[in-house]
Amino acid sequence: MAKEKPHLNLVFIGHVDAGKSTTVGRLLFDSGNIDEQAMRKLKEKAQELGKGGFEFAFVMDNLKEERERGVTIDLAHKKFVSEKYEFTIIDAPGHRDFVKNMITGASQADAAVLVVSATDKEVQPQTKEHLFLSKTLGVGQMIIAINKMDAENYSQDAYNRIKTMLTPLLKSVGMSADKIPFIPLASLKGDNVVKKSENLGWYTGGTLLDTMNSLNPLEKPTDLPLRMPIQDVYNITGIGVVPVGKIETGVMKVGQKVIAMPGREGKGVPGEVKSIEMHHETFSQAEPGDNVGISVRGFGKKDITRGDVLGPAEAPAPVAEEFQAQIVVLNHPSVITVGYTPVFHIHTAQIACQFVKLDKKLNPATGEVLQENPDFIKNGDAAIVTLRPVQPLVIERQKDNPKLARFAVRDSGATVAAGMCIELKKKA
Repeated sequence: MAKEKPHLNLVFIGHVDAGKSTTVGRLLFDSGNIDEQAMRKLKEKAQELGKGGFEFAFVMDNLKEERERGVTIDLAHKKFVSEKYEFTIIDAPGHRDFVKNMITGASQADAAVLVVSATDKEVQPQTKEHLFLSKTLGVGQMIIAINKMDAENYSQDAYNRIKTMLTPLLKSVGMSADKIPFIPLASLKGDNVVKKSENLGWYTGGTLLDTMNSLNPLEKPTDLPLRMPIQDVYNITGIGVVPVGKIETGVMKVGQKVIAMPGREGKGVPGEVKSIEMHHETFSQAEPGDNVGISVRGFGKKDITRGDVLGPAEAPAPVAEEFQAQIVVLNHPSVITVGYTPVFHIHTAQIACQFVKLDKKLNPATGEVLQENPDFIKNGDAAIVTLRPVQPLVIERQKDNPKLARFAVRDSGATVAAGMCIELKKKA
């Protein structure tokens, strides 16, 4: 595909009110991706709703309820072109009620910007949860933006305090603070987002945009079989059924014979790719990282759904009878025992899976086995467990396809665990 610039999916994460949406809005405005007139309209809208100062957040927050509450609920995607990359920016919700949407965002992302407020006196709960989830969901690169520096009079001490506070947290998820750029900014005022700030004379690094441009391009797993988890299915008049999703591995070509697994009957739905579209342009093929809409000959509206995975007819995505996973328990109110059946978020699928065996309890820091066949596991424990999906589910082993191996486990509105598939028993 003749695209001039490499593509990166970048998710903005962090605690509610850290200023994620405002940071994204400021980035798009100061870099000329939104014009003055559109910005003026948003400013008027914000004042009308008694939300003066929220106009930059409104760039990403499209839903009426989001504007009225001043909270990001769903994922917003915006195309953003810099000197080096074509980014798809994903603004993920920080509010704990909407973590499942954040998980979907993080599982699509190649890199993350964690936005933290300089006014925080302690690490906020969603900051911890988002950081851990990004790591477990395979976000390989991280930038930390320390926002609201204006509220701390642009003080270097405030910046250092936040950096010191986050260092042990980063270490606990296997990241090193020395390798992660920390950037002080004041998004509402526009300091250090796109333009260097006079107020931050002590800071010698680049702006947020400079740092985004210095992210490493992705290695594209084009040698693996095609896998495209379906995120949505649209029925478009004159075109037919259009599944939408991100190509995780392999290459998709027009004319290719494909099969969606598991499909409604659990046996797969065969089809042929008629066209591939991205950002309203048509392409003859698509590669890993591309968010595409495709029309497929042979797919009916009721045949496929979110969570199905498209693969080549000759190498369909595997459907699991059972799978063995390595997990970390993050936030369970009591203990996890055999028989527990929470919802697993794997690529775009959300399917209940039952714990059928607790195989081993591990040391979360080193991975060594502490106990064989424990009776239960609890917060902070790492373990190897055997799971059985309640409905047909596509998942792959970490060593075969890491993109389709990682998952988060949710129950009663909280993320209770996260992990990855290490062994797989395929459905006959």
